Amino acid sequence: MSNKRDYYEILGATRDAGKDELKSKYRKLAIKYHPDKNPGNKEAEEKFKEASEAYGVLSDDKKRSIYDQYGHQGLEGTSFSGSANFDDIFANFGSVFEDFFGFSGGSRGRGGSRVQRGSDLRYDMTLEFMEAAFGVEKEIDVNKYDICDMCHGTGCKEGTHPETCSQCQGTGQFIQSQGFFKVKTTCPYCRGKGKSIPNPCSKCVGSGRMQISKKVSVKVPAGVDSGARLRLTGEGEPSSSGGPSGDLYVFITVKPHKFFQRDGVDVICVVDISFIQAALGDEITIPTLDSEKTLKIPKGTQYGDTFRFKGEGIPSLRSGKKGDQVIQVSIKTPTRLSKKQEKLLREFDQLDSDKISNKLKNLFKNI
Repeated sequence: MSNKRDYYEILGATRDAGKDELKSKYRKLAIKYHPDKNPGNKEAEEKFKEASEAYGVLSDDKKRSIYDQYGHQGLEGTSFSGSANFDDIFANFGSVFEDFFGFSGGSRGRGGSRVQRGSDLRYDMTLEFMEAAFGVEKEIDVNKYDICDMCHGTGCKEGTHPETCSQCQGTGQFIQSQGFFKVKTTCPYCRGKGKSIPNPCSKCVGSGRMQISKKVSVKVPAGVDSGARLRLTGEGEPSSSGGPSGDLYVFITVKPHKFFQRDGVDVICVVDISFIQAALGDEITIPTLDSEKTLKIPKGTQYGDTFRFKGEGIPSLRSGKKGDQVIQVSIKTPTRLSKKQEKLLREFDQLDSDKISNKLKNLFKNI
């Protein structure tokens, strides 16, 4: 399970941010935390590296697609470089001022409200160990806001229409002069929509939305682990301004198994054998993820020895190739012996020329 911060959060960008926006966000952080500007500041250096890694993934279409679908887990084991092209990042340096101050050459806003996508949603899903190993399809109930079925999203009473905001004249913005710069702020009266609703819908009270519960089918791929994130495009909340719907992100937690443990794509299990089996060897049946296999225990097996079933592990999310099943041996010593068993063991002890006690005596003689 990865403890890394979300790459979009690091850059301060939304999940639908374009490449130009990502570049702008990264440029600001790079300027702020660059080691040359912060000599000896370890915290700034780590933030600079963190931002560079985030931009290195999100600026690459293929890596970004994998990250959006599976999160950090989908990128594990890849050889991507988190570094960025600094010649590209710091080019057009003057555009930073436009990003910081919202400067524009004209005195008017860019007519009309901005079209925005709907909000993303989060759903936490808990899986059984085997469901995560083999994949599963689950139907979930998602509570969200949807377009009002009475006003069809307009927010207006039937027979009426939104009116142009009288405060911002429909631009959705106020522009204030601060010396040489002009700063744009969202209109507080229409909240940037550029429209007002004098006669609101009785069902949604002018919001244009209502709360619903929707059934959504989620296909969980084989090999997911705790911390994985699945993206369902368009299953978030609808836009209130005509843009695309947001996405639904399903965060995975996998329950522990009573026999198997996971280590990446390998599965580990601990098997108990008797000291007789360890000494003389044996063949035992071992459960695998989907069947059983015979394991040959060689003579003289020691506590903690491991054996491996190739290809009996978890499939990789990226390649589909399965890991291995690793069997760790635990030798159980009997706590109750019959008189006959104890007698036989004592006879064996007398015949044992490789006794540990003799070795210890010889060891101390040489000290």
